[in-house]
Amino acid sequence: MLTLPRLYAILDPSCFQSGEALFDAAQKWCEGGVSLLQYRNKSGSARETLEQARELRQRLGNKVQLIMDDRADLAVAAGFDGVHVGQDDLSADAARKIIGKKLWLGVSTHNPEQITEADQTSADYLAIGPVFLTRSKENPDPVVGLEGVRIARKQTTKPLVAIGGITRRNCCAAIEAGADSVAVISDLVREPRKSAEEFLRILG
Repeated sequence: MLTLPRLYAILDPSCFQSGEALFDAAQKWCEGGVSLLQYRNKSGSARETLEQARELRQRLGNKVQLIMDDRADLAVAAGFDGVHVGQDDLSADAARKIIGKKLWLGVSTHNPEQITEADQTSADYLAIGPVFLTRSKENPDPVVGLEGVRIARKQTTKPLVAIGGITRRNCCAAIEAGADSVAVISDLVREPRKSAEEFLRILG
């Protein structure tokens, strides 16, 4: 079974002033100890997404596991290590056919029914959220809270990622509720290397 690091960093171009700032943050995260990074571009074209993804792969090398959000085809084209799909994206089975058996497959869930369904797929890990209020999505799903993490933990033996509003202040609570890893976006943006180091120190 897949073993996830405690910190699951999410790199979103909308959080940065430029592409260079995006790449610089990714490099500093890796210097700070990040070993798993998801590239999530909700507004860019497929061409832009692929170009940035390939640049990330080239700059970061194999020091970090790179996960593509949504696009299984671009994950393969960019030489990424896996893909993460949401409830409105390709099904887990369809994504698996594209990426093959070796690449990682993650699935987002937001309620017990979705957890049950995703648990029966070939997904390597599941994400549950939003655990707390989040501003990283325009139309977020209802907050599931720490109780949602506890319920999800009882429903699956797959590695579980808590996502949504995770900060240095509340990340340990999500782990204690049953998550194996916490996905973080905005609280890693300012002072990237220092933020990554602090998260990893807090998470132990």
